[in-house]
Amino acid sequence: MLAASGLAKAYGTRQLFADVSLNLAPGRKVALVGGNGAGKTTLLEILAGLAEADAGSVTKPRDARIGYLPQDLGEIAGGTVRHQVISGAGPLAEMARTLHELEGRLGDHGDRHDEFVARYGEVQAQFEQLGGYALEAEAAKVLAGLGFSGADADRPVAELSGGWKMRTALGRLLVSEPDILLLDEPTNHLDVDSMAWLERHLAEWRGAVLFVSHDRDFIDALADRIVELASGAATAYEGGFAEFVVAREERIQRIEAAAARQTREVARIERFVERFRYKATKARQVQSRVKTLQKLERIQAPSRSDLAARFAFGPPPRSGRVVAELEQVSVGYPDGDGPVVSGATLAVERGQTVALVGPNGAGKTTLLKLILGELVPTSGTVRIGGNVRVAAFGQHQADELDPSRRAIEVFSAGIDPGRRNLRTILGSFGFRGDDADRKVAELSGGERTRLVLARLMVEPVNLLVLDEPTNHLDLPSCDILEDALTAYPGTVLLVTHDRHLIRAVSDALIEVRDGRAVWHLGADESVLYPADPSSGSAEVPFEAGAAVGSSTPDGSDAADGSAASRAERRRAGARARAATSGLRRRVAELEQAWAVADAEVSELHLQLSDPAIYDRPEEVHVLATAHEAAADRAAALLAQWESSLAELEALD
Repeated sequence: MLAASGLAKAYGTRQLFADVSLNLAPGRKVALVGGNGAGKTTLLEILAGLAEADAGSVTKPRDARIGYLPQDLGEIAGGTVRHQVISGAGPLAEMARTLHELEGRLGDHGDRHDEFVARYGEVQAQFEQLGGYALEAEAAKVLAGLGFSGADADRPVAELSGGWKMRTALGRLLVSEPDILLLDEPTNHLDVDSMAWLERHLAEWRGAVLFVSHDRDFIDALADRIVELASGAATAYEGGFAEFVVAREERIQRIEAAAARQTREVARIERFVERFRYKATKARQVQSRVKTLQKLERIQAPSRSDLAARFAFGPPPRSGRVVAELEQVSVGYPDGDGPVVSGATLAVERGQTVALVGPNGAGKTTLLKLILGELVPTSGTVRIGGNVRVAAFGQHQADELDPSRRAIEVFSAGIDPGRRNLRTILGSFGFRGDDADRKVAELSGGERTRLVLARLMVEPVNLLVLDEPTNHLDLPSCDILEDALTAYPGTVLLVTHDRHLIRAVSDALIEVRDGRAVWHLGADESVLYPADPSSGSAEVPFEAGAAVGSSTPDGSDAADGSAASRAERRRAGARARAATSGLRRRVAELEQAWAVADAEVSELHLQLSDPAIYDRPEEVHVLATAHEAAADRAAALLAQWESSLAELEALD
């Protein structure tokens, strides 16, 4: 359907990629991955016909239609959301307008009445034959799937925020049903509900899909092939993300081994040349080996230190046990119809990582603003614990940087370096060497996000509030962020649509939906993968890596990348997770209970370590008794947790 051969693109002296070739066949779902700045967006623009390659060619059938969703949306036309989405149907939308105009003229009893009736009949027959009467129903289905309510569908596009405009553009694209769909970070502005719907919708897409995404769950649910753009070259891997990780590591190991063999051989030849350079009897052999070295094409092993942020956290000051507590809190906005959230009661404790999930507009950011003190509840109480120091990342912060300032200036503003080398620290976030002196205007969206996160995390805090931190980050940066949040000793409140990140780092979820905030211990899969309204059941994918390298009963490779086998693995993973859901919940509850008991032991131990307390013997006795009881309770919970975890691992 679409074929690219030998594509190359450079900007000045910087070569983005060279000799890139790929094929998109009908029904193929291909994920394009790579680091920020590798050229993924540029490659999509070339395939969409919006940019010219320096070399190579792109071919497609003359009648094949390409639909492209850019990462950064420009101005879109006016009208309502519904009108914009329906207009994506092209000829059908034009026929619908023609029918509407003719209907207005049918009441005309002039000389042209019969002409209008005949014309109306022709257009109506063609419109019906092409499925036009299902167009509005399809548009309504797509809008609902992308999170628009019935009232929102009739709102003017001009009133929407950037994220909702992007959803409108995506809806228009899906309704237009192009033969080739090119999507650049389509999940950036979606919530978990909309992402689950989009996965199901694209899985049934009959055309070809090439998409860029940093969300590995989305990639694993959809892709049957992955193309990695790295070091100026494109490498294709069959299967989803789990298969890609294994195959890429095997490929890198093969290249590293070949490079090592070549290095040893070059060293041997160079020793021969150096030893016999001035011996006449060996002149011919020396010249032969020198020519061999000159013609040798050196093997370059892929770098394992891809440009990715390395987020490091200093030890934070110790906060109170309860970091933030909401009691029967309701909150709304003066111009709203009612409270956004009502009767919320929950407590976030020291050291927890809590993810807020739910549809866009449900109130996740509103709850964060309550905790940050930017909003006052209409009723109820919000309490912040003692010695809580907060650092907050907003989803639009990266867009608000001064474009004329250099990265090092943005990073170092207001920081007392002490004995630290700020350039070295900034380099650990991916801004190495001259990159630290690049202006903000020259940075990509992902690089700006990394710069804001670097500035946020350079000073120790004990409460991180992160609102969509992964937008525009590449996969390596998401991996490092995941590692850092896992190791971070403070408390984290996280709003993100990245379900893999939520599952990897969160101790609990706060589901914000329908005006309520509900606490879920652990990463409840039914919350991360909401039920399909049309089927009434949740679509839970297989666990990443669970089926890699496994075989079917007949001995064939189960990870063959076919749509049928991938769907079966997803269903098998869903059945396995459902069978152990109660035990998983038990493990999570015990782990959380043990963490609370252990924190209590630490707190009591700290009080007993204070010399002044021994001037009051009666208090020492009370504290010692409480410490002993807490230690016994923590030990018992730890034993129960280890036993339950061993049982779960045996089942897995």
